[in-house]
Amino acid sequence: MLAAVRRGDDRGNRVRAAGIVLAGGRSSRMGRSKAWLDWRGTPLLAHVVATVGGVVEPVVVVGAPGQDLPVTGAETVADPVAGRGPLQGIATGLAAVAGRADAAFVASVDLPLLHPAYVRRVLDLLGDHDVLLPVVHGHHQPLAAAYRVGLAATVADLLTAGRSRPPDLFATVDVRRVEAAELLADPALAAADPALRSLVNVNTPDEYATVVGET
Repeated sequence: MLAAVRRGDDRGNRVRAAGIVLAGGRSSRMGRSKAWLDWRGTPLLAHVVATVGGVVEPVVVVGAPGQDLPVTGAETVADPVAGRGPLQGIATGLAAVAGRADAAFVASVDLPLLHPAYVRRVLDLLGDHDVLLPVVHGHHQPLAAAYRVGLAATVADLLTAGRSRPPDLFATVDVRRVEAAELLADPALAAADPALRSLVNVNTPDEYATVVGET
């Protein structure tokens, strides 16, 4: 059964939403697969899948070709081409949920503090736009954002043309950018994650150790 998430502030207008977790990155700075990092006794990938899956379904994990990933209970699909970066993963994930959802929350695997209230808020703010892109502390957050599933073909065309960065997509579609204040105007998110720690990612062993030590 698909989750229904409110579009904007219109409580009568609901959008079917899915989740996509990108796990196919090279993890070169971490030195080992982020998907397998321990998070409170479970692989980090399984933790992020459970967080997103608490809000929407289905959840699809996108990995690299031939990548060894932990069992999560979610669907797993592989990018058809390795090394194209996150935009390829987004395209693969959107294609995987086509026909089953109208929009998808896209998360990278390295967000251990991602909170369900953040996922809900981002999807609520999508409205009729193609992309809901958080911009927090001056940084765009394309891997903690919402995308229309119908963008799959557009993204595929960009990749074919050699345009493989998220900004290449944002330059061609309707993007709504929201800053921290607008995200935190939701009382549920403001109470659960006032510092927007949902957006803390772990790229290095030191960053991982710091986050583990703080929780």
